This record gives sequence, structure tokens and C-alpha cells, in this order.
Amino acid sequence: MIGILINGLAVIFGTAIGCLFKRHLKEKYIEALWLALGLAALGVGINTVVNYMNKSNFPLLFVVSLTLGTLIGKLFEVDQHVENLLETKFTSELAKGVATATFLDCIGALSLLGPINAAKTGDLTFLLTNASLTFVCAIILGASFGWGMLLETPILLGWFFLIFGLVKVGFASFFSMELVNELCLVGGFLITASGISLLKIREIKSLDLLPSLLIPVLYFLGKMIFHY
Repeated sequence: MIGILINGLAVIFGTAIGCLFKRHLKEKYIEALWLALGLAALGVGINTVVNYMNKSNFPLLFVVSLTLGTLIGKLFEVDQHVENLLETKFTSELAKGVATATFLDCIGALSLLGPINAAKTGDLTFLLTNASLTFVCAIILGASFGWGMLLETPILLGWFFLIFGLVKVGFASFFSMELVNELCLVGGFLITASGISLLKIREIKSLDLLPSLLIPVLYFLGKMIFHY
């Protein structure tokens, strides 16, 4: 629970800093923040892959998940559709800012795995890493769109608490440690990809990779239904 609240505070304090100090936020400082977070994401991603690779009981599942998930993401052009949605459906500047922040902070490997891992294991690594990214995004968007960016706070908290509650109570039996291990392994690769993008080593459309997280869920759902 504390990890989720820290993410909410990251939005509040980041927005406040962006609004209060926007005249002093030079491009070189913003670049330095993104560099630091890129290194952090890369480190967390690699460490996650190494840790959960040893815990996996399905050696090929992560390969299949990444392959099929990426193909599905490219087929449906997930990243492009989200970008078009932000451009066409949100006409006011504030609405566009809040929508952009919500997609950045709530739809990604860290933000999806964070509440899941916290609910099952109590590990806050993903949530705290996500809070760091959220904090920097809030500073930049707060400087651009103003105090109205605080509207993202209840959206983010509601989304995280919903996932946490579903895993902790609603679908606790389905989200076994085996499934969480596979999700974290695949998620580790996605977090690594995000780090590579932030460091500008290579542009990777992270949203196109996101369907990879669905494949382990579908596999375990089929395993539960058909008992294979």
C-alpha cells in the first residue's frame, strides 16, 4: 500500500516543483534527469531478468511471450493508436496533459507489475522505480500544463489500488507465484527496453511490447481450464 501512496505523492510533489520552478528548469537539467532514470530502468530491468530467470519453471514461455506480444503490438499498432488518441480526442491543453501523464504513469510494465508484485510478495521495487519516473514526468508536465496536472493523482491511485485489490483479494488464487514469476521475467525485458529508449541507445516503442504481458496470463488461464 505504501508503494502506491508514494506514486501518488510523486505526482503531487513533481507537479508542485514543475509549477514553482518552471523558469529554472533548463533543458540540460531535464536531460540529466532522464539519463539518470534511463540508467535506473536499465539496471532494474536487467536485475529483474536475472533474478526471475532462475525462478521460472517454463524456460520458453518468456521467449514465446515476447515474440507473440511484440507481433500483436505491431499488428494492432498499439503505440500509434495511443498517440493518435492523445492528439485527436483531447482537444484542450490540460486534458491532453493529464491524458499523456496517465498513459505514461499507468500503462506500462512497471505500473502494471508494481501493484501485482506488491500484492503477492510485498516487493516494492517496481512501484518505487515507477514512482521515480512518475516524479520526473510530473515535474516536466507540471511546468508545461500547470497545477491542473494534479488531476492525474486520483486516476493513478484508483488504478493502482484496483490492480492491487484484484490480485490480493479478487483473483488471489489465479495469480499464483508461478504466474507472477513469469510476468516479472517478461516485464524485466520490457523495463530494460524502456531504459534503452530513455538512454537513446535505440528507440523502442514500449507500448507495442505491452501485449507480451498478456501471454503468460492466457497460458495459465488455459492451464487452469484444460489442466495441461
